[in-house]
Amino acid sequence: MKKKKDKKIYNKLLRKLLLQVVVIFMCAAVVIILLRNMGRGHYADHIVRAIEVLTGMSWYDAGNFYFDYIVQYLDIIVAAAVMVLFFILFRILLSWFTRYFDQMVSGVDQLALETDEQIVLSPELGFMQDKLNEVKHELKRRDEAAKTAEQRKDDLVIYLAHDIKTPLTSVIGYLDLMEDNDDMTTEQRAKYVGIALDKAYRLESLVDELFEITRYNYQSTPLKIEDVDLATMMVQVSDELYPQLSQNGNDVRLEVEEDLTVPGDREKLARVFNNILKNAASYSDSGTTVVISTEKTDDLARVVFRNAGEIPHEKIGHIFEKFYRVDPARSTATGGAGLGLAIAYDIVKLHGGNITASSGDGHTEFVVELPRRTS
Repeated sequence: MKKKKDKKIYNKLLRKLLLQVVVIFMCAAVVIILLRNMGRGHYADHIVRAIEVLTGMSWYDAGNFYFDYIVQYLDIIVAAAVMVLFFILFRILLSWFTRYFDQMVSGVDQLALETDEQIVLSPELGFMQDKLNEVKHELKRRDEAAKTAEQRKDDLVIYLAHDIKTPLTSVIGYLDLMEDNDDMTTEQRAKYVGIALDKAYRLESLVDELFEITRYNYQSTPLKIEDVDLATMMVQVSDELYPQLSQNGNDVRLEVEEDLTVPGDREKLARVFNNILKNAASYSDSGTTVVISTEKTDDLARVVFRNAGEIPHEKIGHIFEKFYRVDPARSTATGGAGLGLAIAYDIVKLHGGNITASSGDGHTEFVVELPRRTS
């Protein structure tokens, strides 16, 4: 089907080239016929007259010269003329053909120009014009996405730097209080130590996010492939995030199949599911249940995360972009750096799988598909 479609897009160019070739061969045929008929009729008279005028010979001598040197060697003259003619016509054909290449090269050069101007080629190259414009639009979209991500990164670094200062100031303040007050009661000292410790933990979390931003690059990270039991991993991931879920009154219900394994990097896949569940914990409606289920086919293992709460339609398409946060108004304390789902996306792609998100009817669903090892 695709070959037929590809052939169709070249039809206009092929027809134009075929027409040019036909025209050239018709011209060549006409010239050859004329050359072959030079020895007959009024053509011969014209040639003799031309010899007479050019050389100053008499009509009789010019006629003898024509018969001795032209008619006798007519086949050789025609063959030489045909070779020269074909060389000229072939050169013309090549110039017509290379004109299309020149236009293509010009179109490719325009890809690098940062303008909204459309690439325009000959009508015969309409298929190439469409392809080049598609590539131009895609390159522009990627460039804008990269600039947007870089701007988000810069903004997050600024926010993190500001947020780091707040808990650090608190830790220093409470430590100063304890150092300057020797008569502080045990209860007060314990209270201040507890507050300082909480702020220190918050500071550690912010520093971790800062490191996450600076080291984000999973494309060059090698995978340590082993058999991963998805059912066991879902239990571990849900247990690890139970405290975070319970803060919002949420819990997890597992509907996973036993003995469902995939080849993959255990640590990185755990991070994928951890990041998705963290997102569910942050954005689920309070007091609701996050359902984790699994399905399998001959080729794929599918893990589905479903939680109550919707993501706006205009934002769902950006959710896997790095440094993108669904709610930019959230502080880094609640919204994170916007890297969790981007990291999950890259890891799944490295495993040859796919990850998608959809939202509607009061629920949000993430689906992770991973290839299974077939026996």
